[in-house]
Amino acid sequence: MTTYDTRESPDETTLFSYHDLDPPTLADVYEARRVVGRYLPRTPLVRSEYLSAELDADVYLKREDTLPTGAFKVRGGINLCATLDEEFTDPGLVAASTGNHGQSVAYAGRAFDIPVLVAVPGDPNPDKVAAMERFGAEVHPHGRDYDAAREWAEEQAREHGYRYVHSANEPKLVAGVGTAGLEVVEELPAVDTLICPVGGGSSAAGYCLTVGQTTDADVIGVQSENASAMYHAWAEGHLRPREDAETYAEGLQSRVPFALTTRLLRDHLAEMVLVGDDRIREAVEAMLREEHLLLEGAACASVAAALERREELAGQTVVLQISGKNLATSKLREVLCGDGD
Repeated sequence: MTTYDTRESPDETTLFSYHDLDPPTLADVYEARRVVGRYLPRTPLVRSEYLSAELDADVYLKREDTLPTGAFKVRGGINLCATLDEEFTDPGLVAASTGNHGQSVAYAGRAFDIPVLVAVPGDPNPDKVAAMERFGAEVHPHGRDYDAAREWAEEQAREHGYRYVHSANEPKLVAGVGTAGLEVVEELPAVDTLICPVGGGSSAAGYCLTVGQTTDADVIGVQSENASAMYHAWAEGHLRPREDAETYAEGLQSRVPFALTTRLLRDHLAEMVLVGDDRIREAVEAMLREEHLLLEGAACASVAAALERREELAGQTVVLQISGKNLATSKLREVLCGDGD
């Protein structure tokens, strides 16, 4: 068994000798598209009549929920696994996730015949766990939240020689998810504002590299008020963790900001905003009621932020990243029956 040395990490997560913190470039995103395009379809960019009317703007939804895993992250998993060093294919991959990153790694692992182990919080979204297992991953619930699961996954990588797939400190992941931004630019180059949910920041970083660098658009990131580690890192210029990240939108959950994506967002993001969990929950309900779209909380953070910025967005061409559809059945039941808090 081969084990790998850890390296000095600028944030509170573990990095190994094979991790690279050099930010990807626009050229890397174009290179990633040559890979991603062989395995995944383009996703629709669809005008939302409901939100266009609500905001008095031309609002388009980048429907990443239509990807095979139901979320954007699979772009990054495919790009990383397609170029993975052969030495890692036997021990396999380990990742920590609240669900969508784990599905991404599991899906890509199956595509390239690489075993995958995923650590999830002790009370995970059971639908996301079932999806990871269907893609062939071995799933281990551990700890109270994402970061506790992440620490366990890092320890497994240290002890057993797995290739640890970091949630954000991976240039290949960021370049892979950035391919969505190239699709936006090609279909709607006159976009004024793009709003993107931020968990670890990989997707927002990808849009900064593409939409942000090749158009006049402002790229705006959104976090939950209850899980604001990346917001404070971006606004205050540090990588200090927060005490908790308990949010309705588990896809935004992290107590720790990540070095690579924070650097990219501080360099290129126009603005970062916070929205309340109540507003995210209301946006989930509104999108189901008005658009008949079943979306998870993280995906609706962009919708919630847009609805709070009506006056600023009026008259603009706006793109909202719809990051994923993997809403837990229990939360769907709350939406349908009105049983939420």
